[in-house]
Amino acid sequence: MFTKKNQREYKVLIEGVRMRPLSYEQKTILCEFILEKGAKLPLHQHPYEQTGYLLSGRLRFDIGGEWYDTNPGDSWCIPENVLHQVEVLEEAQLIEIFSPIRPDYLPMDPVNPH
Repeated sequence: MFTKKNQREYKVLIEGVRMRPLSYEQKTILCEFILEKGAKLPLHQHPYEQTGYLLSGRLRFDIGGEWYDTNPGDSWCIPENVLHQVEVLEEAQLIEIFSPIRPDYLPMDPVNPH
């Protein structure tokens, strides 16, 4: 699969958090996120391994009860079913991969599903 930069629209997940799916296939989905300063992703867990890379901004992660301050160029991997949360310290742009695919993150484009 190949996806052009502006082929997908952003979806608001919660206040201050936008996501757009970039590429996906059978086992993984690659997503871009834009997080506004002050936004918080509440403590949660899911059955997906989550690997990310911070392009810009600053975040504070709680992963399994341990806190991490992140800066551009930092990366993380959160195992499936591990409790985690995020505080956005500065507006941030990041890329994350989820495996297996998160059905709720798939694009809703019937003309070009891939």
